[in-house]
Amino acid sequence: MIQSNSPTKKILKFLYSFKGLFLLLVAAFYLALWWIMPEKTAVAFQTSIDFFCRLLLPFFLVFCCMVALNLFSTPPQFEKIIQNGSGVKQCFFAAIAGILSTGPIFAWYPILKDLRDRGAAPSLMAVFLVNRAVKPALVPMMISLFGWSFVLLLTLLTVAASFCVGFCINRLFP
Repeated sequence: MIQSNSPTKKILKFLYSFKGLFLLLVAAFYLALWWIMPEKTAVAFQTSIDFFCRLLLPFFLVFCCMVALNLFSTPPQFEKIIQNGSGVKQCFFAAIAGILSTGPIFAWYPILKDLRDRGAAPSLMAVFLVNRAVKPALVPMMISLFGWSFVLLLTLLTVAASFCVGFCINRLFP
């Protein structure tokens, strides 16, 4: 937790007070360029609009998935699965939890240690940590840049690799 008088808290509060400033700066930049080079600015603006439109569907799908997950799952359910579920069920849960986890990685270490102290296997920690590489918030951007097939294949291979890492950790640290 950030202390109320810390420099970090003051910087975050200052930046948050200008939440619409970026949009205003971009609009001012486009207007300035419109006066200098109207044709090129029109092409750049149209490219930006096209890019935004391509991102709408993937953002909507990610948003729907996250809402559904928050509606139909609770932390006690997750803890119960980690402690009492079958090995396959636990691995899939660890993968999903790793994909959906947010925040800095160092904040997760104490939580993972607590889960391990409660009986979760080290292999589950490995699966969780590997799947943190998959970020749902970045998927729309990746899809727009690389295409659906590449992103889907990369995500599936990352999840499959996490199960292999978990298997190896399970063999090395029973």
